[in-house]
Amino acid sequence: MADFQLVMPKMGESIMEATILKWHKRVGDHVEVDETILEIATDKVDSEIPSPVTGKIKEILFQEDAVVDVGSMVALIETSDTGIEQDPVTTAVPQPYDVEEEEEEFGFEEEPELVNNSEVSSKEVYQGKKFPPVSNGRFYSPLVRMIAQEEGLTLNQLNQVSGSGLQGRVTKKDILSFIEELNQPAEQLSKVSKEEIRRPEYPANGPDTLVPPSVSRSVSGQDDILQMDRMRKIIAEHMVQSKRVAPHVTSFVEADVTNMVKWRDEHKENFSRQYGTKLTFTPIFIHAVVKAISDFPMINISVSGDEIIVKKNINIGMATALPSGNLIVPVIKNADDFSLVGLAKKVNDLADRARKNELKPDEISGGTFTLTNVGIFGNVMGTPIINQPQVAILATGAIKKKPAVVETEYGDLIAIRHMMFLSMSYDHRVVDGFMGGSFLRKVADYLEQFSHDDII
Repeated sequence: MADFQLVMPKMGESIMEATILKWHKRVGDHVEVDETILEIATDKVDSEIPSPVTGKIKEILFQEDAVVDVGSMVALIETSDTGIEQDPVTTAVPQPYDVEEEEEEFGFEEEPELVNNSEVSSKEVYQGKKFPPVSNGRFYSPLVRMIAQEEGLTLNQLNQVSGSGLQGRVTKKDILSFIEELNQPAEQLSKVSKEEIRRPEYPANGPDTLVPPSVSRSVSGQDDILQMDRMRKIIAEHMVQSKRVAPHVTSFVEADVTNMVKWRDEHKENFSRQYGTKLTFTPIFIHAVVKAISDFPMINISVSGDEIIVKKNINIGMATALPSGNLIVPVIKNADDFSLVGLAKKVNDLADRARKNELKPDEISGGTFTLTNVGIFGNVMGTPIINQPQVAILATGAIKKKPAVVETEYGDLIAIRHMMFLSMSYDHRVVDGFMGGSFLRKVADYLEQFSHDDII
């Protein structure tokens, strides 16, 4: 007999933890290879975790709703195969957490009053010491404490970091965002002090649950109060974070897409028969965006501190509305390698599986530029919010028939044309109006110049 350690798998490049949603098996249950054992959720996608071995569930280490670090053991499976070998890196098992033991390990056993004292002097920096695992009623992971120490933060500053994890827990993203804000020049901050910006507010019964600043609200007997679901909370935080980090500027152009519309209307049925997939406008838009990025590679970047990271791969995210009303952004990796036919197949596949909640974590990460089609809702234009850490997002509006001036060899004429607005929001820290406007105009040019050759 042998014991197999089932660990929390790595679900994506930036995923460091996941929440256990549901156990399909209990202690003592038999499980077959590839049979689902549990369901987990990250801040990007929900997934089912299958069993890599056949055996019996011997032990379950975490209950439902627990947040578990990637690489941590979640269950022990008893198998009859004694030859099973596991990678020690991916199956490392953390010891059960004990506050007293960790306080002793980090050298704070002689200062218990410091751990729960929220009035620690902001001048006291823990250099040469390590931060306590529990302070001000909150648990800090080893990674968060290490970052805080390396950046020279005080314990008081660490206690001011707003946590987005379970029960207000501070994540790696939270502390890095806090440090980035502290390092900004003073003139970029508002007159409100940094401490006021980052000081979390707790309910009267203690800091176990982080709550936003209280606001007065009037609720009548006819009003309904709905709790945000997990995905809506993530979207809300992501949007606020993007507006906080990036100064948004939005540019607009109007494009005459008559040739594109007429070609699609004439060929969409034959396209579906010949290539086995329907032809929507989305792959045509993406095709134009990819060509424009090749002309303006500095749109395909991200920002890290004072460094600009130029992406070599063109990975296009396409915002997709879900039946629940929430939004998800599947990513077409290396979109410049696809023909229009390939893009059409990829767009339809990702959109279909997104609505069925069947996307894999890798399919919603790694985007370098995002497209959102507000035209499908009848909107003529929009001012989208940048999908961090990207620096630009393009919105395509509804295509409308309008009278427009057409230049001909016989002079200017007024004709009925298919017109649409394109709007692009970009990060003004690194994308100036000249580049943003020129790129947007180039996308419009490619749409206006659309021809049959573009499908190859």
